[in-house]
Amino acid sequence: MPNTIQTPPKKYSELPVADKIADVEAWLKEHKAADVTVLDLAGRGAFTEAMIIASATSVRHAQSLADGVNRLCGEKNYEFLRMDGYTVGQWILVDCNDFVVNIFQADTRSLYKLEALWSVPASKEELQAMAHAAEQGA
Repeated sequence: MPNTIQTPPKKYSELPVADKIADVEAWLKEHKAADVTVLDLAGRGAFTEAMIIASATSVRHAQSLADGVNRLCGEKNYEFLRMDGYTVGQWILVDCNDFVVNIFQADTRSLYKLEALWSVPASKEELQAMAHAAEQGA
């Protein structure tokens, strides 16, 4: 008797996170997001695998970028959980589960400094390597 149990198709894309990030990063750059930065958070016990940080030139631009990321997720079948901060537009967070997109106004981005916050070394070895690199550069 043949196996009649069928596995349902996956609800979301099984593309590796790096490929999803590359798609979103390219899209943001195409649509004039400034200073797009990608942070790899894998293995850091973080709430997500990666974070994209970008700056917008105005509230309307930030909202347009957030809407575009939402549409891109729909087109590519990437998981989209929620969006916060859309109405005010100073910091819009787009949660796509395995990656998060933060769209800032320049002043708000410089206030919160997420890049500095998440650049904390993940291990003692990474901290020692950073200290060694700093000594060599001094």
